[in-house]
Amino acid sequence: MAYFSKAYNYKDLGLLIGRIGLGGMMIFHGLPKLMGGPEKWEALGGSMQSLGITFLPTFWGFMAGFAEGIGGLLIVLGLLFRPAAILIILTLIVAAASHFAGGDGWKGAAHAIETGLAFFVLFFVGPGKYSVDKR
Repeated sequence: MAYFSKAYNYKDLGLLIGRIGLGGMMIFHGLPKLMGGPEKWEALGGSMQSLGITFLPTFWGFMAGFAEGIGGLLIVLGLLFRPAAILIILTLIVAAASHFAGGDGWKGAAHAIETGLAFFVLFFVGPGKYSVDKR
């Protein structure tokens, strides 16, 4: 019983490590999209067609890069944590839908689904005490 109470004391450290890892990977994937400019945004925003949304592809592409790049930074910091998690989750839903629509199946969509589920869990658990939101 004593072991479990001690292990529970590391919950916030685990959340910090998870935030840094997942948020860092989102930054890694998102910044090139965000810095790619309007041509890149339009191509990326075309993924919204898999959900039947065909208007404003440049805006949607920019939002995907923003959600991943800036949202990832917010996740790492634990600042505006839940709004950032929601933006990332929505982006990953579109990514998974795009893979399915492109014929990639579960194997192609798996990474987006797995990462989306991790952010979904983080959304409910919160950023932990080692975050800007808790300060």
